[in-house]
Amino acid sequence: MNYEQARFNMIEQQIRPWEVLDSQVLSLLALVRREDFVPPAYKALAFVDMEIPLPPQQNPSQCMLSPKVEARILQDLAVQKHEKVLEIGTGSGYMAALLAHRAQQVITLEIEPTLAQSARENLQKAGIYNCEVRIGDGAADLASAAAGNDPLQGPFDVIALSGSVAEIPAALLSRLKIGGRLSAIVGFEPMMRATLVTRVAESAWRTTQAWDTVAPRLLNFPEPSKFDF
Repeated sequence: MNYEQARFNMIEQQIRPWEVLDSQVLSLLALVRREDFVPPAYKALAFVDMEIPLPPQQNPSQCMLSPKVEARILQDLAVQKHEKVLEIGTGSGYMAALLAHRAQQVITLEIEPTLAQSARENLQKAGIYNCEVRIGDGAADLASAAAGNDPLQGPFDVIALSGSVAEIPAALLSRLKIGGRLSAIVGFEPMMRATLVTRVAESAWRTTQAWDTVAPRLLNFPEPSKFDF
């Protein structure tokens, strides 16, 4: 397989048409070898427009998001070199690698220990050393932070959720610095909204929802009823 041609095709045929036009993002996608973060059984699918399952496969939510979704999130967040980033849902480590290339420091949380270890190895092989992979439940760690114990060492300039939630917890928004941005895929199937929240003041946030997609759930985040009685 010609990986360089496949990478070029992914960028030109999937990602550009999805309104990812930031030259720095496109250059980064050409630089970071996505195939090195894909499980060996799925390596031939590294550049296909699909979610890729990650081992262990007991839970279907454990996956790499599709390339165009990862790229659009990266573009929306506009990470700067001086910024500190929190990612929830490390997976294979690919999104963490993209974030780390643009940030000063990345802390990424993964609930599945085998995935966390694999991500550490992938990041090390890629020569990325400003990213710390922690085994942890993002929802539980946020609850601890809200209670006054901050295991996440926030606040953060950028927070990225690599999966969907029914709604964004207030405890997560409180971990943003003023001027900080949070990206999350919010809502219920069959259509969710890519949501970008910017903290504009101590108690004020600005929310935009520019595009639609669907993504598997992050584990253990609150799941309120979809029905009102």
